[in-house]
Amino acid sequence: MENINVLALAYLGDAIYECHIREYLIHQGFVKVKELQEQAVLYVSAKNQCKFLKQMINDNYLNQEELEIVYRARNHKSHKSPKNTDVSTYKYATGLEALIGYLYIEKKEERICQIMQYIIGV
Repeated sequence: MENINVLALAYLGDAIYECHIREYLIHQGFVKVKELQEQAVLYVSAKNQCKFLKQMINDNYLNQEELEIVYRARNHKSHKSPKNTDVSTYKYATGLEALIGYLYIEKKEERICQIMQYIIGV
């Protein structure tokens, strides 16, 4: 898996993560697009993704393999400057997205669901 660019994993993970959050919100009864968007920001913003990832790390929720993906993504040198957030927060959010992308590529959908349940419960 080391031959796949972590930013490509984050790109994929962002979409998977967003779909899980949108599905969760719809199941929660949010049906108006404005409400859905307002609620989604509570989960999909870089600031909140950073918070969720730090909590998982502090709780030792991730295994070593997962942490390696997170750290590879977080430490990757990016030429992109983040909008609306600081670099550290952006890198943590990228780490979470890369993890989700990695798990998806590896067909570990059950683990994705566990992580998403953890995030929704925080």
